[in-house]
Amino acid sequence: MKNEFTLAFNEVLEEKGLPKEIILKALESAMISAYRRSVNASAQQHIEATVDTESGKVTIYAEKEVVDEVENPITEVSLEDAKKVQADAEIGGLIIVETTPGDFGRVAAQTARQVIQQRIRDAERQAQLTYFDKQLGEIVSGVVQAVGTTGLTVGLEMKTEASMPRKEMIPGERFHIHDRVRALISEVKDNQRGPQIILSRTHRNFLRRLLENEVPEIFHGIVEIRSIAREPGQRAKVAVSATQPGIDPVGACVGIRGVRIQAIVRELHEEKIDVIEWNPDPSAFIAKAISPARVSGVYLNEQKSSGGGKTATVVVPEDQLSLAIGRDGQNARLAAKLTSWRIDIKSLPEATSDALYKLQNDPSLAALVEPEKENAAKVEELLARKAEGRPLTPEEYDFMSKFMDRVERKATIKTNEQKKEEEDRLAELKQGIPAGAFTTSILDSGLPEHVAYLLQEAGHATVGDLAIQMKINSDNILRLQGIGPRAMESITNLMASLEAQVVEEAAAKLAAETAPVSVEPVVEPASSTAPVEEEVVTPAEEKVPAEATVPEVVEAQKTVEEPEEEPSLEELFTLRPEVLENVATEDEEETDEFGEKKKKGKKKSKHVEVTYDPDRDTTTVRKKHKRGSGFEWEE
Repeated sequence: MKNEFTLAFNEVLEEKGLPKEIILKALESAMISAYRRSVNASAQQHIEATVDTESGKVTIYAEKEVVDEVENPITEVSLEDAKKVQADAEIGGLIIVETTPGDFGRVAAQTARQVIQQRIRDAERQAQLTYFDKQLGEIVSGVVQAVGTTGLTVGLEMKTEASMPRKEMIPGERFHIHDRVRALISEVKDNQRGPQIILSRTHRNFLRRLLENEVPEIFHGIVEIRSIAREPGQRAKVAVSATQPGIDPVGACVGIRGVRIQAIVRELHEEKIDVIEWNPDPSAFIAKAISPARVSGVYLNEQKSSGGGKTATVVVPEDQLSLAIGRDGQNARLAAKLTSWRIDIKSLPEATSDALYKLQNDPSLAALVEPEKENAAKVEELLARKAEGRPLTPEEYDFMSKFMDRVERKATIKTNEQKKEEEDRLAELKQGIPAGAFTTSILDSGLPEHVAYLLQEAGHATVGDLAIQMKINSDNILRLQGIGPRAMESITNLMASLEAQVVEEAAAKLAAETAPVSVEPVVEPASSTAPVEEEVVTPAEEKVPAEATVPEVVEAQKTVEEPEEEPSLEELFTLRPEVLENVATEDEEETDEFGEKKKKGKKKSKHVEVTYDPDRDTTTVRKKHKRGSGFEWEE
C-alpha cells in the first residue's frame, strides 16, 4: 500500500502538471535548508538530502571529520561509526555519514508542504504568463468579478484575473457582476503577484477580430481588411477588398439582410459600422470613404513635402455638406483616418468660388483665363444670385460643377509638373536608407504591434516609407492618433538601427573596392628562364663583359615573352648566340677547333656543356679545363 505522502505528491503533480524532477530537486534543497536551521550547521559544511517518493522518508547526509572522541556531533564522527560506513576510514579524514535528526519528520513535512505550495504558485504564474502572452491581440471571454470606479475585474481561464480600465470600455456600457464579457487582450505584463492582463473593447483590432470570427471569407483570406477607423460606441469605417475575382467584399461582410454585421453591431453596443470597398485609386477610395454622402469630385494634392502632407479636396452638393462632414465632423474625421489623407470638404458653390478666385489670381492658370472668360462671367452671375438667396436650376448647378472641375484639374496639372522634383528628392532621401527596408513590411519591423498597425493604416506600408516620412517631417508621425512619446522612442530606435545598417553596408563596400587584386605574371616560363640566366650569364669564369651580357639578357626576355607557346630548350639557347658562342658539343671533331679560339686574344677557351634537369627544373654548366696531361670537367 502506498504511503499517503506518495499519493498526495503524485496527485499534486498530476493536477498541476508540474515536472517531478523539478519538485524533487526543490524538496531536497528545502530539506537541506531546514536541517541547517534546525541544528545550526555551518554553511561551509557539505550536506546532502534524499527524498523517497514511495515512503516519503527524508534522509540527511553530512560531511564530518573522523576523531577518537566526539566533542561536536554536528561536525565530528567517531572512528568506530565511520568504519561502519567506510572500512578504510582514518582519524583526521572526512566522511559523509547519515545524520538525520530524530524529530526531523515533522520539520521535513512542514517544509515540504511550503516548498510544494510555493513551486505550484510559481509554476501556475509562469504557465498563465506563457499562455496569455500567446493570446496577445486575440479575443477572450470572461466573467465580471468586480465593478469599480477604475474599471472591471474579469475572471479568465486558468484562474487568471484581468483588468479592463474605464478608458478601454465602450462609452455607455454597463456591466454587472457575473456578466459574461468579450474583450481583446491588449497588453500582458509580468508581475510579482502574477501576470497583469489588460483587456480592451475600444481597440480597433477588437473590431478586426470580431469581423474575422463572424465573416468566414475574412478568416480564410478571401476578403482582406485594408484599414479600420473607429470611434468606439459611435461609428466605425472598415475598408475591405477581395483577393479573388468575382467576390463582393462588402456583401460578404454585411451578410444576407445584414445578419453578419448586425451581430457585430450588437456586440459593440449599437456602434454604427460602414463597410466600404477599398480602391487602389485614391480619388475613388476617398469618395467612397465619405459615404453615405454623394461626392461631386475629388482633387488630390500629393505634395508630401508640404506642411500639411497629402491633401484631398472633396466637393459635394450643397445639400450633402452636413452629411459629408457628420456630427461634430465625425464622418470626415473617420474618412481621413481610413484613407490616410487630409480631407477638405467643400460645397459646390464654395468650391466654384475658390476656383474662380484661382483663375483670376493664379499666374499658372493664365493660359486658361481667355478661353474661360465668358464662363467665368456667367459663374460670377450665378454665385451672385446664390448669395442673394435666389434659387438655381439643376442645369446651372451642373454648369458651375463643370467649370469648377476644369479649373481644379488644370490646377492639379501644375502639381503633376512638380513630380519630377519630388521624385528627385525622394531618390536623394532613399540613398541614406537600406534597400531592404523598402521590402520589409511595417508589421515585421519589430515595433510594438499597435504602433505597427497605426503606421500601416496611416499609409506607411514598409519600413522604408516610414524612414522617408521621418526624414521629411517626423511631426507628421507624432500627429497620428495613438502615437505618443513611447511610440516615437521605439520608432527613433528603429531609425537608428537603419542608419547603423547603412554605415555597415558602406564600410563593407569600401573594403571590397580597396581590397588588393592579385595579377598572374604573363611571362612564361619564369622557372625555366631564370636558372639559365643565372648559370650561363652571370658566372665569373665566363669573363663576359657586362655591357654585352645585359642587352643579351633583356633581348632574351623579350624573345621569350613574344611566343605564345613555351619554347624548347634548344630554341632557348639558339636565341642567345653571343653568350653561348663558345659552347660546343662533345663530338671528338671539335677537339681540333679548341686551339683556334686563341685568335680572339682571350684566355685559353674551354669546352662548355649545358644540361637541363626537368625534374629539378635547373640548368647545369660544365666546363672542361686542361690539367696536366688530360682534361677534367668542373661544374
